[in-house]
Amino acid sequence: MAATSALPCAARGEELKPQQLEPQELKPYTVVGDGIPASLTGAPGEASLGRALVVERSSTCILCHSGPFPETKFQGDLAPSLAGSGNRWSPSQLRLRLVDASRLNPATIMPAFYRVDGLGRVGRAWRDKPILSAEQIEDIVAYLAELRD
Repeated sequence: MAATSALPCAARGEELKPQQLEPQELKPYTVVGDGIPASLTGAPGEASLGRALVVERSSTCILCHSGPFPETKFQGDLAPSLAGSGNRWSPSQLRLRLVDASRLNPATIMPAFYRVDGLGRVGRAWRDKPILSAEQIEDIVAYLAELRD
């Protein structure tokens, strides 16, 4: 199933602040089984940028997940550790979990980072905007796929 619409999202490598979001089109994607096999951008992400996004406390992974981030205090404990995520999930599976984890588990508390329709309890600053851009999704996928231990 493909999803498309026009929305604002953060530019690659920038801190995620809703008031700075620029209009961009949501890139189309196709879910196959339990993943999204094709890159949202047509290119692999940059793992170093993905790591920076993962540990960004204001908006992403570290709020709920822990992992191999010794410099980061107060890691989340609501969700599984990200350590070894590259052994547990393929890039395709990681991509779908970031885009819209509710496709796999309708009761998940994980936000849909690249979806805007059909969501409830969305803060005013984030309405009609994805949390992450396609490039940022690919950067995080690249980083998480490298986590093998």
